[in-house]
Amino acid sequence: MLDSIRNIFSIPDLRRRVIFTLVLLAIYRIGWQIPNPGISGPALEAFWEAQRGTILGFVDLFSGRNMSKMTIFALGIMPYISASIILQLLQVVWPYLERLSKEGELGRKKITQYTRYGTIIICAIQSSGIGLWLQAQTAPGGLPIVPNPGLGFILMTVLTLTTGTVFVMWLGEQISERGIGNGISLIIFAGIVVSLPSGIQSLLTSVRTGDMDPLRLIFLVTLMVAVVAVIVFVERGQRRIPVSYAKRVVGRKIYGGQSTHLPLRVNTGGVIPIIFAASVITIPSTLAQLVKHDFFRQIAQQFGLGMPLYTLLYVAAIIFFTFFYVSIIFNPSDVADNLRKYGGFIPGIRPGKNTSDFIDGVLSRITLVGAVYLAAIAIMPEFMITGFKAHTLPFIGNFLEANLPTWFTQGMNINFYFGGTSILIVVGVAMDTLQQIEAQLVMRHYDGFMRRSRIKGRRG
Repeated sequence: MLDSIRNIFSIPDLRRRVIFTLVLLAIYRIGWQIPNPGISGPALEAFWEAQRGTILGFVDLFSGRNMSKMTIFALGIMPYISASIILQLLQVVWPYLERLSKEGELGRKKITQYTRYGTIIICAIQSSGIGLWLQAQTAPGGLPIVPNPGLGFILMTVLTLTTGTVFVMWLGEQISERGIGNGISLIIFAGIVVSLPSGIQSLLTSVRTGDMDPLRLIFLVTLMVAVVAVIVFVERGQRRIPVSYAKRVVGRKIYGGQSTHLPLRVNTGGVIPIIFAASVITIPSTLAQLVKHDFFRQIAQQFGLGMPLYTLLYVAAIIFFTFFYVSIIFNPSDVADNLRKYGGFIPGIRPGKNTSDFIDGVLSRITLVGAVYLAAIAIMPEFMITGFKAHTLPFIGNFLEANLPTWFTQGMNINFYFGGTSILIVVGVAMDTLQQIEAQLVMRHYDGFMRRSRIKGRRG
């Protein structure tokens, strides 16, 4: 490991990329400390303490906790992610965007340009709404969040937040182009892991004060390591469909005749299905916060953590959005057409519709496994904290409460540090970044730039 780190900084180009990435992430963290003007800090902190578990808390996660502090980067990269998802969905229903997606590099540049425009529009709408919304909010103690409301505050909020998000988007694009790794993912990664030291400190404090016994701490650490190992295993899992290419004679040369494979990832959708599901499942709690009515309050209680209705609908939403998103980003018919166009075929399967149906069947089976895996990772932290409140079920609730183990119905009262979405993002981004660094090292080793290095390929 130390040799690998030494080799990273011994290659001038790779060293520049890594340092460039670290400098831009440091700039992002500096902007994270600059508050938005015109807001009372103590009142804002007390207000966000009451928003945990709502859609606002979920948006706060993807802003790197900038929303709860209302910094100039408060919107974070979420508007860019929203615009990207919208453009992906429109490619299915809008033929113009579908044609652009198939035009290669020029088409992708045009779609990226539209994504930037969409990001600015979403930022302007969200920031104006945040300005109006903050003026109407008060902290639990009655202290106003905006001491001097008015048009000036709204315009300043729109200008500051929109500019901040555009700057963060630019930082991410610069990291992707001139640094190492995916810039947008690394920015989200940095916003999540920055609170890791404080989480470890609070965990050790709870052990010293006796709130958590050493055996429970050992169990928590072991579980976190096991969850990370499972995520690494599944994220790297593929179903490789063998593909052969027929020999073709073009002039005096013979092309084809080789065999390869078509890799289908187990978790093709990544973390996007959890984002969709969490956005939908937190709507009742958010409505209860905005509309003070007993009906919405009672519904919000059924969508609390550990409630059966919340758990079942959350799992069902994750499974549904996993299939929905995979069907958008992966089209078996296009894959079958491309194979036939270049003379490829799956052994034992006729080209055309039969190939498309075969790929679709394989993809559906592994997508089901990926959906169940995503649902298990997403609900595990909440289950450990609150358990499954079986007593709220009609007819059989009391029976289940009396016969199920206490740890199942009441939870283990263990604060699992990373939530399901957070740990998937952290592990996935770390794996992708390390894989890119390893590819750079192996490439230079094979090209002769690292003759004295002991780094070898995976088969070495």
